[in-house]
This record gives sequence, structure tokens and C-alpha cells, in this order.
Amino acid sequence: MIKNWFKNIGPGPLVAAAFIGPGTVTVCTLAGVNFGFALLWAMVLSIVATIVLQEMAARLGIISQKGLSEVIRTQISNPLVRTLAVILILSAIVIGNAAYEAGNISGSVLGLENLFGNQMLTFGNFNLNLFSVIIGIMAFILLYIGNYKILEKALISLVILMSLSFLITAIMTKPDLSEVFKGVFIPRFSNDSVLTVMALIGTTVVPYNLFLHASLVKEKWKHESDLQYARKDTIIAVVLGGIVSMCIIVSAAAINSSEVNNASDLAKGLEPLFGSYASVFLSVGLFAAGITSAITAPLAASYVASGCLGWSSNMKSKSFRLVWMFILVLGVVFSSIGFKSIEIIKFAQVANGLLLPVIAGFLLWIMNKSSVLGTYKNSMLQNVFGFIILAIAVFLGVKSILKVFNVV
Repeated sequence: MIKNWFKNIGPGPLVAAAFIGPGTVTVCTLAGVNFGFALLWAMVLSIVATIVLQEMAARLGIISQKGLSEVIRTQISNPLVRTLAVILILSAIVIGNAAYEAGNISGSVLGLENLFGNQMLTFGNFNLNLFSVIIGIMAFILLYIGNYKILEKALISLVILMSLSFLITAIMTKPDLSEVFKGVFIPRFSNDSVLTVMALIGTTVVPYNLFLHASLVKEKWKHESDLQYARKDTIIAVVLGGIVSMCIIVSAAAINSSEVNNASDLAKGLEPLFGSYASVFLSVGLFAAGITSAITAPLAASYVASGCLGWSSNMKSKSFRLVWMFILVLGVVFSSIGFKSIEIIKFAQVANGLLLPVIAGFLLWIMNKSSVLGTYKNSMLQNVFGFIILAIAVFLGVKSILKVFNVV
């Protein structure tokens, strides 16, 4: 039975790997440091929203045997609307992921530097971070092999490593369980915590994961009867991913300091209180979180570009490889030299703020088309949940754009 269950683990853990990156670790750390256990309920809301949307993406991928961007491109009949949709999706996902890839690699580097110190390679006047290069090479090899099963096994192993690391760290802080359950089941927030709540939801319900999931399920499953496995895989992986995020919040709540701004600070803050082992486990978790996102972000960008432009989505095709290579190389270079392209990252934030409600809207529209899904289109209940999430996504999108331009 256990062997059969492992056999049917699919893209779910890859989706969890994608949303638990250094950004999520940082947001969860700040939520725990600033608000203790009070915002754990926001993670529960995020988990529910993610399961609803990712289940739709997985169902679309299995029934249509196409990626989300490909379906959007073929289903929009108006040439102008189709062109605008393709430009929006391409710019937000491909350029956005290129901007954030440096953050994914930098997060993984932070974890290694906490364990082994700073390691630099010097070429004349040019300094290159050794760990950035190593992580880039690891990601390059896994992606270049172009074998879904190998990629899946590697990422599942890293997700298990990450999950255990953060879980052990949280247990070591010996939290008050009654307060933890109160934070999970009783929604509490103040004006000060509204942006943090939005950040927790925004870092879990990730637009590019919808594209990634729809593309990956068709690599794993080919038949309508496989839907049951895809649903179990999605629910288990997203719930476990949410628990990992909660463990980071719980760990951070143990630190009584306003000096904690990221996961690296959290590792240093835990060491004097709970010993060097807490710092080690957290650093290993941060490394795994960074490298899994550093692999999935370029992969998602390749699937999106292939679907939008009508290219082959074969992982070994030249055009598919060129997209992820471009993003990976940019990430390694920017991470290595400490380059912060504020304008690109700002553009990516605006694009993603716009993209989540737009893609959620497109997804709901497609999930109600009998011509695409037949009898597997959305039920009334799925639509109710979907439109509630769409309303939250619109609110989040507007707020994130206003925040970027310092209006709020």
C-alpha cells in the first residue's frame, strides 16, 4: 500500500517546493517575529485557496493534456485580447521569474553560508560567490537531463529534507500548543498585520504554480481515471507545504528580537537560545527551500513560454532549454555579484499583482467550458470557492500594486 502511494506521488511536492522558497521563509519569519502565532490562520486560508486553484490546474492538465498557457492561447478567439493575454503572461512569468531567480539562489546560498561561511572565487577584479555557482550547476544538471522522473525524485528528496529541517526546528523551540491552535483556528488581525496577512497569502498562492502544475500532471498522468491520484497528491502536498510554512512562523515566534529581518537572522537568533543544532536545521531547510525554487522557477517559465508561443513543451527541446538556461544564468550572475535590479523586481511585483486575479479569472472561465473539459468542468461548489478566491486575489493584486508605488 505504501509502495503504491509513493508510486502515485506526482507533481504536488514540486508545487510545494515552488511556493516554499526564500521569499516564503522570510515572510513567515517576519510574521512569527512580529505577531507570534496570531497569523497562523492566514496560512490555513492560503492552504485552502491553493488547493482549490491547484486542483483546477491539475484537472485541466490531465483532461486536456495541455498546459494552461496553451489552453488560454487557443481558447481566446479575439486576436487583440489573445495577444494582450500572451504578453501579460510572458512578461509576468518569464521576466518575473528571471528577477526572482536571483532571490531563490541567494536564499539557498544564505543557508550554506550559515553552515560553511562565505566562499568567494576571485578572477582579477571580479568576485564570484562559489555557492551560487555550485547551486546553479546542480539546477542546470537536473534541468538539462530533461527526465521528469529524475527531476521529480530529486525535488521530492529536497522537499522531504526541507520539511524535516523546519519541523525539527519548530519542535526544538517547544511552543505552547494551546496558543498555536488558537492562532490556527481563531482569526485575529490588526491594521499593522494586514500587509503581512496579504504577504502570507500572496507567497503561497503563486501564479506560476498554476502553469507549472497543469504542465507537469500530463507528464505523470494520461487518463481521466488518474484524477483521483492527482487530487490526493495535490491536497497532501499543499497541506504539508502549509505545515512547513507554519513551522517557520512557530520557530520565529520564539525569538524576542526586532533585529530579525530574514531567515539568516532567524538562524543566528535561535542559536543562543536552542543551541547550534537549531541553527543547523534551519540553515539546511533554507538551502533546500532555495534550491527547489531555483529549479522550479526556470522550469515554469519554460512551460509558459512554450505554451504562449506554440513551441514544443518537450523538456529536451532546444527552445525549452534556452528559456530555463537564460533564467538560471541570470539568477546565478545576479546572486553572485549581489546585483539588485530594483526596477525589474518592481515590474515583476506589479505584473504578479495583476497576474494572479487575471490568471484565476482565466482559469475559472476555462474550467467552466464543456468544449475543453466535458463532464469534468467545475461544479457549482467549485465555482463558489473559485470566485471567493478570485475576489481575494483582486484585493491582493490592487494592494500589492499600491504598495509598490508607496500609495499605501
